[in-house]
Amino acid sequence: MEQLSFCLLLSVCCSWWYQPVSSAKPKGQGHPHMNSIRIDGDITLGGLFPVHGRGSEGKACGELKKEKGIHRLEAMLFALDRINNDPDLLPNITLGARILDTCSRDTHALEQSLTFVQALIEKDSTEVRCVNGGPPIITKPERVVGVIGASGSSVSIMVANILRLFKTGQAGLEYFSTPPQSHQPHDW
Repeated sequence: MEQLSFCLLLSVCCSWWYQPVSSAKPKGQGHPHMNSIRIDGDITLGGLFPVHGRGSEGKACGELKKEKGIHRLEAMLFALDRINNDPDLLPNITLGARILDTCSRDTHALEQSLTFVQALIEKDSTEVRCVNGGPPIITKPERVVGVIGASGSSVSIMVANILRLFKTGQAGLEYFSTPPQSHQPHDW
């Protein structure tokens, strides 16, 4: 039964991956974050994964990458699911996520990482309401407390330089893929 519920959750999340998710920007000023997953929670973790390869002919993203992209995305979703469903780990706290696709490009990853610090940049903390009293189309960005990824040292360094300005932690994936004795000290 547990496997069935996990597979159902995974298939729903992966189907969301191919649809645009509303961003914190109005549609006239930018574009919605394509290839992203947003899961609400009390604490939000960020994720940067190369789900797609580099695009060609002016496109940001290319073909799907199963090994380094989809598998890592699935691992994060699985970990969140396990943690949130274990009442002994974080009682009365739910982990959420904002997971974005780097498209295997350092510049795209850098642009995406700004999403994680957007809540810290926003100066106006007043509640926005529409004229008719309804909720706004623009949602307030969530505060991301830490980021898992990005893959590859050049991408991780660029993202780390942005995140450190806002005292947001980062766990790089490539660092954990080799034996500890082969690691050199890094600035990030």
